[in-house]
Amino acid sequence: MGLFGWISWTWVSINLSKKYSSKERPTLGGTRIKTRKRNIAAPLDPATFADAVVQIYLDNAGDLELVAKSIESSDLNFSRYGDTFFEVVFTGGRTQPGTIKPDEGERHTNSVLDCEPMREAVLPSVLYIQKILRRRPFLIKNLENVMRRFLQSLELFEENERKKLAIFTALTFSQKLSGLPPETVFQPLLKDNLVAKGIVLPFITDFFKEYLVDNSLDDLISLLKRGKMEDNLLDFFPTQKRSAEGFSEHFTKEGLVALVEYNEKKNFEVKLKEMKSALTSQIADEMDILEVIETVKQHMKDAKLPDVEVVRILWDVIMDAVQWSGKNQQQNANAALRQVKMWAKLLNTFCTSGKLELELMYKVQIQCYEDAKLLKLFPEIVRSLYEQEVLVEDTILMWFRKGTNLKGRQTFVKALEPFVNWLEEAEEEE
Repeated sequence: MGLFGWISWTWVSINLSKKYSSKERPTLGGTRIKTRKRNIAAPLDPATFADAVVQIYLDNAGDLELVAKSIESSDLNFSRYGDTFFEVVFTGGRTQPGTIKPDEGERHTNSVLDCEPMREAVLPSVLYIQKILRRRPFLIKNLENVMRRFLQSLELFEENERKKLAIFTALTFSQKLSGLPPETVFQPLLKDNLVAKGIVLPFITDFFKEYLVDNSLDDLISLLKRGKMEDNLLDFFPTQKRSAEGFSEHFTKEGLVALVEYNEKKNFEVKLKEMKSALTSQIADEMDILEVIETVKQHMKDAKLPDVEVVRILWDVIMDAVQWSGKNQQQNANAALRQVKMWAKLLNTFCTSGKLELELMYKVQIQCYEDAKLLKLFPEIVRSLYEQEVLVEDTILMWFRKGTNLKGRQTFVKALEPFVNWLEEAEEEE
């Protein structure tokens, strides 16, 4: 081997040695080059989608059972065109963007707005939507969107169409349509122009009447609470009719007497609470008793509060203002009796009959029974009320002999017996 050959062989040997001593692993031939996929947005085509849904209705001759099965087996893009789907359900076809006006294209005649304005005609559409939502629960949001838009545009519908929407809306809650929140219905109705035109009141009246066919008043109140409308029912009334009297007159005429009674009771409780709050502040501040009396009279006049409720509230606020001293029974007794003496004139002003005096005794009896620190004070409080001329002898004897409230009665009768014996002896001496 010549010099040139030896050099060449040495060079080849060195390169082979480097190649096979490397830690790199052999790879298969060919290289995959990863490229980023671009999200190519397909153009929106709600018209084609609407036409396809309408065609399903037409192919099944409006039979909603068959329509639902065809919808379930279709490969239509509901996630993209959910709003359009419900437009077709409600109106029979696609509506013009931003309106409720019909758009071009074929339409079917089995929509919510094409049926008769009665529950028997509307209910099949509700049950049909319920089936669709079970398979595609994500569509509930689209149902909300369409209902909100339609309810905000009630003035664009005819009167009988609004009635159909009211029946449909009530039935969706009666049938507990999956996940539909009540505020979706109630809040859009509070648009000032809709309320002022008197459009909302007939709608909500039809809604209440239809809902109460299958549900109780308690169910309706619960629904209103969830929709944040329980305390705002007058907001459905035009301004000129927004009063307790207007509420009672309207719903009594519509046959919803139970709702009227509920509202009157609620208003009554609110007025009682307002008077109690005002008196609590005045008595805590030890205002002049004549001012307090005037406050009570004004509330009685404005709210038409019954005497019995007023007497009960007066006793509550007087006792609430007592500075109790924990477990010291004698100090508690002194504080309570001091409070009775201080506000005796207030009680006397409104305990104007034997019936009201007896009601006051029952109120004292219940409080002493329910409040451990007052349990032994019953006879002392009664005696103090007698000495301050709030209770007369006949009332005390009536309670002692024929009282009907059983809460702690046996204990209190026994405790009051010495005082009653004293009254009877004094009466005999006279």
